[in-house]
Amino acid sequence: MFKSLMNALKVKEIRMKILFTLFMLAVIRFGSAIAVPGMNIEEFKAWLASIKEGDTFGFLDRFTGGSFESMSILALNITPYITSSIIVQLLTIAIPKFEEWQRDGEDGRKKLTKLTRFFTIALALVESIAMTIAFSRADYLAEGNKVFLAIQIIAAFTAGSAFLMWIGERITDNGVGNGISIVLTINILSRMPNDIAALFGQFVIGKPIARGVVSAIIIFAVIIAMVVLVVIFNGAERRIPVQYAKKIQGRKTYGGNRMEMPLKVNTAGVMPIIFAMSLFQFPVLITQLTGYKSDGIWAEISKYLSQGEWCNPNHWNYSIGLLVYILLLIFFAYFYTSISFNPIEIAENMKKQGGFIPGIRPGKPTSEYLTSILNYIIFIGACGLIIIGVLPIFFNGMFGAKVSFGGTSLIIVVSVILETIKQIESQMLVRNYKGFLED
Repeated sequence: MFKSLMNALKVKEIRMKILFTLFMLAVIRFGSAIAVPGMNIEEFKAWLASIKEGDTFGFLDRFTGGSFESMSILALNITPYITSSIIVQLLTIAIPKFEEWQRDGEDGRKKLTKLTRFFTIALALVESIAMTIAFSRADYLAEGNKVFLAIQIIAAFTAGSAFLMWIGERITDNGVGNGISIVLTINILSRMPNDIAALFGQFVIGKPIARGVVSAIIIFAVIIAMVVLVVIFNGAERRIPVQYAKKIQGRKTYGGNRMEMPLKVNTAGVMPIIFAMSLFQFPVLITQLTGYKSDGIWAEISKYLSQGEWCNPNHWNYSIGLLVYILLLIFFAYFYTSISFNPIEIAENMKKQGGFIPGIRPGKPTSEYLTSILNYIIFIGACGLIIIGVLPIFFNGMFGAKVSFGGTSLIIVVSVILETIKQIESQMLVRNYKGFLED
């Protein structure tokens, strides 16, 4: 990996793309330190610290790189864009017109991208208004005209989210890798140094030498083991052989080659963990921001989630909460794969191109075979997600080691880094191939 990166830096074109990406990331971190105008930041931080015992906003902090905690102009970050992307993907199934756009190639992709932008701005505006109303009720606004301050805050939050969306697209066009994924990765990585320092302060510093050394070794071993597990899990795939029939046109023979269709074990990626964690955190986020209080079952659920009791082994509801979380991971693993992978469409495309799986007839038998294989793979992938997603929660509940680089974060970081390195290597390969032709 490092050798590929060093070779890429020797090429001016790729070097400029890497430098452009790094410059955009520096701009993001600089913007994360600029406080939003019109708010009493100190009072907000004090309130946030008072309710953070259950890690209510931990999920949001990971995806915003601490921007929400510091209440910067980038507090919403790219969460509206992620949500709007999910909505558009779901709409491509529910609305035939959007499904037609998805099949139209580059033109259809541009239309869906434009629609995603509109949804992002709309969601950012709605979230900004809701947050500003909550802050106004809690008297976190600065002294002055409350209406003017509210408009100022709403504009800053919405513009910050739109600006990050623009940066992500510029990185995709002029930099390396997928821009939105890289923005999300830098947000997660920015939290890791503080978390590692907190771990050492909690388990190593101030402890007896022997205990401190053992604790440090265990911390590094757990982190490395999690990274290795994610790398293996992310790269695992089932390869299905596909044979293409020979076609004779004139004096030339086409086809007849044998290929392999790779099916990733982690077909749904990190989305099941994001959805499951969102269901646990979203009700608490709403109640905390709005200050809603009641004595009914909603209050009990909110208290149960906000205090982190669902991941506390000392609480009697631990097994129930953990079981619900595992079931949600399995459900969303199957759900998201069903909307992103269509065996019937794949089988039809293979049939049109003269391809078939050895021993399986083209058409419906092929789609049924792919469905059976896919269901088996999804279950294995869901089990892997459960291990990666539950281990950090287990260590959190057992040892109180609250960190941001849990299973979700590691899958995102590792996947983005590997994909970016592959893209750099492919650009190097294209350049070398062109050079060979010119010579």
